This record gives sequence, structure tokens and C-alpha cells, in this order.
Amino acid sequence: MFKRDDLPLTKTKKPRIFYGWFVVLAAFFIMVVIWGTYYTFGVFFKPMLTEFGWTRAATSGAFTLAMLVNSLFAIAIGRLTDRFGPRLVLTGCGLFLGSGYLLMSQITTIWQLYLIYGVIIGIGMSASFIPLMSTIPRWFVKRRGIVSGIAVSGIGVGTMIMPPVASWLISIYDWRTSYIIVGIIALTLIILAAQFLRHHPGQIGQLPYGENEVNQPGPSLEATGGSFQKAIHSRQFWLLCAILLCFAFCEYTILVYIAPHATELGISAASAANILAIIGGASIAGRIVLGSAADKMGTKPALIFAYTLMVVALVWLIAAKELWMLYLFAAIFGLAYGGFIPIGPLMAAELFGLSSIGAIMGIGGFAYTMGGAFGPLASGRIFDVTGSYQLAFLVCVAVGILGIILALPLKQRASEGGKNDPERST
Repeated sequence: MFKRDDLPLTKTKKPRIFYGWFVVLAAFFIMVVIWGTYYTFGVFFKPMLTEFGWTRAATSGAFTLAMLVNSLFAIAIGRLTDRFGPRLVLTGCGLFLGSGYLLMSQITTIWQLYLIYGVIIGIGMSASFIPLMSTIPRWFVKRRGIVSGIAVSGIGVGTMIMPPVASWLISIYDWRTSYIIVGIIALTLIILAAQFLRHHPGQIGQLPYGENEVNQPGPSLEATGGSFQKAIHSRQFWLLCAILLCFAFCEYTILVYIAPHATELGISAASAANILAIIGGASIAGRIVLGSAADKMGTKPALIFAYTLMVVALVWLIAAKELWMLYLFAAIFGLAYGGFIPIGPLMAAELFGLSSIGAIMGIGGFAYTMGGAFGPLASGRIFDVTGSYQLAFLVCVAVGILGIILALPLKQRASEGGKNDPERST
């Protein structure tokens, strides 16, 4: 059944400015702040180890717990977004994240780290992706891939900006004061930007961009789509979940440990933070280029290409011992990681339609964050046992190859006069 905001419009006035572009801009800005602040964990990692003397596995366990909490709450967040829209959900996200970072400045024990970072920040992060990426396809029939890529390029911009900023703040003040500044940034900017979000063009009397055009090169989806129950009983759905899990396992292992790995090689903390910045910068190009490629050559080939790039980068990382080699790794990995991010939601929308896309992406997000949770945990344990990240990176190579194999049976469907049958994926 249609939700109130999804009712088809019979009379619309052609607007001077399509509001969907403001939705994309707000989503981009929110992702800059949310993900940029979140990915500072690797920069705060060593200062906390130095002060408290915790093991790497114990400290990274808080990040793992945040990912688990994120994944559990993301299921409910997807349904809440389908029902109430993204503005309310992202306002709550800003409250949790901002408060969590402010409280991080006060921790003194390991249980406080797990409660504040693992639970409070984990809850806030559960709304960091699905509400935005399930809303944008409702606004755009044409150019879904490229606008999704533009929105999620905010993750790359945030990754490029915030880790070096956090490193600079820690060098001037200390890690506690720096967390206060990060908390203020998250609390104010996310909530302000969320007020510009609208769930569907019908709320303001507009039609989706390209609604009346057919035979466009990218996937054209019906607003109704398939049911949530039919989707979760299809083989394609669980293949997609496994693909997301494998990619996140590798992605988050790198994003958490690449800076500590670089410092273990004798590279300065500032240069190590720059590796994350390069990943963020390259991911911007990856999101836009592969998002556009998904419109032209199809979602499945773009997904497999992103996976292949990631595996190539990980193989290079195992041999990398000098700073320029790590910078080259960061550029290749950033392209792959950035390109994959918009492709996952596009694949879900193409296979299962839009009516329950929030709930469907909630389950997919659970799988993704489960991979992101266990990747850093397993890698931290491997380091504690072996004293090196080399075996952990080798495991990531194997997981990446598995992801490529799982992607091969996915069924790519072509548009047929602007309509796809979601049940043909079963």
C-alpha cells in the first residue's frame, strides 16, 4: 500500500527549482559531518592507548560494539524512515552523535568507552546512511546513480577533512578537548541540515526528476516495488547481504587500522592521518565516477569493478613499506571504497523497488555493519597475537575475493518502458 507521502500526484505545477537538488545537497552535507567525525576514531586511537594502556583489541572493541548497535538499530531506522521520513530520524541522529562525542571527552574507564562510543554513538550512526540513501531514489527517476554518488561523496569529503583536523586539534590541545569540539560540530550541523530534508516530492507538490521520461539508461523503478516479505525470501536478497558484509569487513579494517599500521612502520602521525585523507579524497571521485557508470553500464558490472579495485589495493598494501606506497594504496582503495557506497543502495532499489526500500536497506545495513564490526575486532586480535597487521590484510584479500564470487550470480535487469518486476530477482 502507498504511504501518505507516496500517493501519486494528479496535478502538479512545474517548479522553478526542483527541490530534490536541495535534498541531495543536505544529504551531502550531513554525510560530510557524520562520517567525517566518525572516522576520526583511528586518530584518537593511539592517544587513548597512551593514556589508559588498554590493548588494541580492547580499545577497538568499542568501535566493534558501535557497529553492532548500529546494525541492530538500522533495521528499525529503515522502517521509521519509510513511515516518518528522514528529517525526524536525522534530527535524532544528530542528538545522539553530538552528545556521544561530548561525553567521550570525559571517559576514564573502559566500560565508559563501551557505553558512550559503543552504544550512544552506535545508535546515532544507525541513521547515518539508510534514511538518506532510501530517500534520494524517491526524488529521482533519471540520474539516480550520479545523484546518489554526489550525496555519498560527502563521506569522502568528511574523511578527507576531519581526521587531519582532529589530528591538528589533538596536537594543539589534547584528545579530550578535541572530542568536545567534534561533539559541538556534530550536534549543531547535523540537526540544522536535517531540517532541509523531505521524504518524497509529493510532500511539496512535485514529481520525481525524470518521472515522465522512459527508456533512460539507468534502472527505472516503480514507486510501489515489491513487498518486504517477498524481498527477504529471495536468494538475490541474501546474496546482496553477504556481498555487503564482505566489503564492509575489508573497508572498516582499513579505515580503523591504516593509520596505526603506518605509525608502526615508523611514519609520523600527521602523515598517517593524511593516508585517511587521501582515501577520502579518492573516494569522492569513486562515488561520482562509478555512480555515473552504474547509470550507463549497469549496477552489477560497476559493483564487481569496485570489488576488484579493492582487492588489488589490498594486495599492494601487503607489500607497501614506504609512505609513497601507502599513498598509492590509499588512492586505489579510496576509488574502490567510494565507488561501492552508492552502488549497494542502487542494487537494492533495482532488485526490489522503492515501497519498502528503507526496511530492505535496514536488513542490508545490518549485514554491512556486521562485517564492519567484526573486521576491526578480528584484525585487532590478529595484531595482538602476531604483532603485525600483515595477516589481517591477507584475510581481507580472501574476503574481498569471496565478495566478487558472490556478486557473479546477481541478476541484472534492464528497464522495460520504465517498469521493472521486482519478483524477477527471485
